[in-house]
Amino acid sequence: MKKTPVKKLRITAIVEQANMLKEDPHFEGKTEEPSMEHDVLKALRRLGHEVTVLPVFDSIEPIVEGVEKNPPDLVFNLAEQFANDRRHDKNLAGLLEMMDIPFTGTGSVGLMLCRDKALCKQLLATWNVRVPDFRVFPVGRPLKIPRRLKFPLVVKPAYGDGSEGISNASLVKSEEELKERVAIIHERFTQDAIAEEYVEGREIYVGVLGNDRLTVLPPYEVRFGKSEEEGPVLATYRVKWNKQYREKWKIEFGFAEVERKVWARIADTCRRAYRILQLCDYARIDLRVTAEGKIYILEANPNPDITQGEEMAESARKAGINYKQFIQRIVSHALARQSLPST
Repeated sequence: MKKTPVKKLRITAIVEQANMLKEDPHFEGKTEEPSMEHDVLKALRRLGHEVTVLPVFDSIEPIVEGVEKNPPDLVFNLAEQFANDRRHDKNLAGLLEMMDIPFTGTGSVGLMLCRDKALCKQLLATWNVRVPDFRVFPVGRPLKIPRRLKFPLVVKPAYGDGSEGISNASLVKSEEELKERVAIIHERFTQDAIAEEYVEGREIYVGVLGNDRLTVLPPYEVRFGKSEEEGPVLATYRVKWNKQYREKWKIEFGFAEVERKVWARIADTCRRAYRILQLCDYARIDLRVTAEGKIYILEANPNPDITQGEEMAESARKAGINYKQFIQRIVSHALARQSLPST
């Protein structure tokens, strides 16, 4: 079958300044370390698109000036924070929305719903999507522990990302440990802490592509290995980002083998969450599945890591979508949204 040629577009990539390289500001060279920015921009250029890079840190003026000076057909949004605050990711999307500029990924409303972990869980629970029971402990307020919460609990920053602030000590088994961990989150991250009931089971990540019609990608799983000592049971920061640590504890990431009936329910749950949370173009849903087959959504990740070789891209590859096709699908989904009527 003859392939349909990709329409050449002017694409501006918004990149966090912290991820920029002085010696390679346009991400055109080679890199030894995995880099989402390098991989995405390389794929876009190989697809024939004209790509420019716009760094963002703590001022909106360069963004406004950049897109007004060289109006793009599309902005590929690779920024997850503004002024070192992840809670402002929604404002970057909101700025592009106000300027009526097409961009990839979830919009300001969806980013707001997902960034606030408590709000995300409350909304999903309202629509009868199962989430762990939880409680938020705001900064500067007395810590009151509701009786309904059952230990052990997982304590983490209420607005974190990429397992920031999550370690083995995040799994607390008593009121004293809970108070200590909440105090650490308040002090180190200057934000509220959320404590949710620990769900024992398989930890599975599911990528979803699309808007009107959704494609649920093959599931990925983190397998916690066994050792003579008690090893990690959470996807902590070190589990996610430290290869030597994973090797030490025999922790592996790989495709999940799931019974067909259970997979059908997982896929349906992920589709529902995707729509409830107003996710766009691509996202990843993190969940746990108990031995009894109960499905609990832990988090929803709009605009997740799409580095080549990481979970989302690997799941797409297993579904028969190579990396260039994967990136082009995100572009195509974003452009298709612009033609939809406003609601």
